[in-house]
Amino acid sequence: MSRTLRTPEDLLAERLVPPDAMADLRALSGRYAISVTPAVQARIQAPQDPVARQYIPDGAELLTAPHELDDPTADAPFTPIKGVVRRYPDRALLKPLLACPVYCRFCFRREHVGPDGGLLSEAELEAALGWFAANTDIREAILTGGDPLMLSPRRLGHMLDRLEALPHIELLRIHSRVPVADPARINPAMLAVLRREKPLYLCVHANHAQEFGPEANGALRGLTEAGVTLLGQSVLLAGVNDSVEALEALFREMLRHRIKPYYLHALDPAQGTSHFAVPDDRALAMLRALRGRITGLAWPNFVRESTGGAGKKPLGPSWEPGSEDFR
Repeated sequence: MSRTLRTPEDLLAERLVPPDAMADLRALSGRYAISVTPAVQARIQAPQDPVARQYIPDGAELLTAPHELDDPTADAPFTPIKGVVRRYPDRALLKPLLACPVYCRFCFRREHVGPDGGLLSEAELEAALGWFAANTDIREAILTGGDPLMLSPRRLGHMLDRLEALPHIELLRIHSRVPVADPARINPAMLAVLRREKPLYLCVHANHAQEFGPEANGALRGLTEAGVTLLGQSVLLAGVNDSVEALEALFREMLRHRIKPYYLHALDPAQGTSHFAVPDDRALAMLRALRGRITGLAWPNFVRESTGGAGKKPLGPSWEPGSEDFR
């Protein structure tokens, strides 16, 4: 477990996939990137366990359902300039790159992300930062991608410095898998650039309690000691966290690491992901069962991205006064 696995042959050598799956996996690897870091490998206890299922490719990804889309969140119509997405009046995304430490098999940008993908050139980055400077009604800059913590501390620090210097930018936010998937990147140099005068929120993407190993624990502790506020972002996934017990364990584990569960996403209809889908009625039943069982601090917003690009819509559950669910 000393190197990142990037090919079907790598996965076979580590006994994470069976030999009879290789034909499908070779076909998949030509379309979607594979990356399983040593930190993630250390958290996999068996093939197809809740961690492996998130990162190990599956032949089911070759099947595209009629409702699935190559751009399910419709980034393109809301992109005023390369690297920027704006769906809301007071905030916008900056996507400085499309590379990630790992490639989730359910990713809504899976058609676009990859190890060699989407790093903004110096000129493109300058134009994107100029857009933030010119749009003074933007109050929150959200770095996403890809994974912004894949950038060097110098380059990430440059972006954060430029954004923080804008008087109208009140909040900085980063969305990342790095703290659990590649925690060694949270080193002293990275922590130094994340110490900010303005509030910096880091949304940590994790879907199962098993993802939090000793290295991740140290990285998360370093982030909180650097003054970074941690939020949790998860996706509801069949075979990963689609039980009351798994969700409870995930949210409790997040709180133990000072991560406030923020979003629980319904699956985006990206191509080849239907095997991860959890029906809404079942999802809502699980959330109702959690109410009163876990502290309100552990309660996330259950949302779905609008396929037309209109942003996140809350899905519930709703509570009727007088019912046993109303607390």
